[in-house]
Amino acid sequence: MRLVFMGSPDFAVPALQALVAAGHEVAAVYCQPPRPAGRGQTLQPCPVQRAGEALGLAVRHPAKLRGDAEALAAFQALEADAAVVAAYGLILPKDWLAAPRRGCLNIHASLLPRWRGAAPIHAAILAGDAETGVTIMQMDAGLDTGPMLLRGVVPIGPHTRLGEMHDALAAMGAALVLRALAEDPPAEPQPAEGATYAPRLTRADGRIDWTLPATRIERQTRAFDPWPGAFSTLGTDVLKVLEAEVVPDTIDKRGEPGLVLDEALTVACGEGALRITRLQRAGRGPVTAADFLRGFALPAGSRLGP
Repeated sequence: MRLVFMGSPDFAVPALQALVAAGHEVAAVYCQPPRPAGRGQTLQPCPVQRAGEALGLAVRHPAKLRGDAEALAAFQALEADAAVVAAYGLILPKDWLAAPRRGCLNIHASLLPRWRGAAPIHAAILAGDAETGVTIMQMDAGLDTGPMLLRGVVPIGPHTRLGEMHDALAAMGAALVLRALAEDPPAEPQPAEGATYAPRLTRADGRIDWTLPATRIERQTRAFDPWPGAFSTLGTDVLKVLEAEVVPDTIDKRGEPGLVLDEALTVACGEGALRITRLQRAGRGPVTAADFLRGFALPAGSRLGP
């Protein structure tokens, strides 16, 4: 089948590689333009661009789609049977959606209609969902509102972290989109109820609010690892909380939210308390709480956060 692939981050790479390995003709790869990164702020290609070039594919990265007649004409000229889209980063206008013969198929990392939007994996773990998955969706003009073709489910355990779930869903998405292209399953409208939205995250979203329940903050440490990271402050120091465990709300583990309660780095929360077990100071490597405390004084009575 003659395809166009549209994606940008690591999540999309397994699908691109699977399509090529399955013998599909990928006429072009669309992705986000190179961005400045690192200390030197040199332009760096996104993971999909690197993967596409390694596979010998033509890579295009228009800065915008809407209103760009030349880019649309070039897309239409590809005469693709379908476009496969996975976290591309740009909204496809109606003319683009209609260009491929079978339209555009989206690999979305949630069980739609739950967690439409840009950060569905983070949102599912943070909310304490029992499961998440991948939906292959026939794209329409709405934001992740199109009819569903296939779905796959993955349980979320009490210790599931963002990185492992990301990789599992990326692999699942690659397998499901191959099935969708081969089987051409009937489209099923999304349920009218139960839709939720996972907005794009920023670095600021990682700041820990110690007035929240300990269970929620613990999920934040798993949902935001490695990015944007769950972090707090101690004076001018930034502490990234990598792992933590909930401590029952007993009489000797109470205090104002953000208060360090003991020498084991237990911190009072709005409900219950959280014991930090692994963390990272700005400019340093990750360490266990025990190793951290051997080199950095953080006695009971210290306060984290604003």
